[in-house]
Amino acid sequence: MKHIIITGASKGIGLELAKLFSIQNHKVIALSRNTSHLKSLSLDNVTCLDLDITKEEQNNILNNAIKNVFNNRVDILINNAGLLANSSFNTTSLDTFKSVYNTNVYGVVNMTQQALPYMNNKSHVVNISSMGGIQGSMKFAGLSAYSSSKGALITLTELLAEEYKETGPSFNVLALGAVQTEMLEQAFPGFQAPVTAEEMAEYIANFALTGQQFYNGKILQVSSTTP
Repeated sequence: MKHIIITGASKGIGLELAKLFSIQNHKVIALSRNTSHLKSLSLDNVTCLDLDITKEEQNNILNNAIKNVFNNRVDILINNAGLLANSSFNTTSLDTFKSVYNTNVYGVVNMTQQALPYMNNKSHVVNISSMGGIQGSMKFAGLSAYSSSKGALITLTELLAEEYKETGPSFNVLALGAVQTEMLEQAFPGFQAPVTAEEMAEYIANFALTGQQFYNGKILQVSSTTP
């Protein structure tokens, strides 16, 4: 039984990950600003916490759960929470940029710093980025805040892997292509992605459980389309 923290667990990929790990009898702490839907599913071994990953004053909520639910051990942290804004650069306010970076970068920093004291050299931090954050990949107008924040997350992952390479945990980042989620539908109404949230969750779950045996500080591009 692994002890797994998932952020952004109220819907989409995060929700499907919680379901999968529950079926596999792993113990999960699922984080979201509103976990009411997840709680209604009454998943075995899943503890739901209403928590905003960008607010340091709420960190005690997670720390208490790690101590009481996980008995002071974290095996896997999946930084899945994300915020996407689709608007032209000229109309994207600084506040919007800050909101996107707060969730996609600073929230990851905060959650990782909270989990690290409870992790060891066999633990695994999986950061969920985007193909839009890959240098040289196809870019889309309107995603200046989102894609640049995901690029920052990729670099952060590489830096942390280097810093903790002697002691662990392992740090890897998955750069996802388009996945059919509510977030994608809100940003691009009517667009049909080639991969479902359930399908992507299966891939991420397997990678989170086994990827640290083979990878550290690596960027894996998870996309069924080219370029």
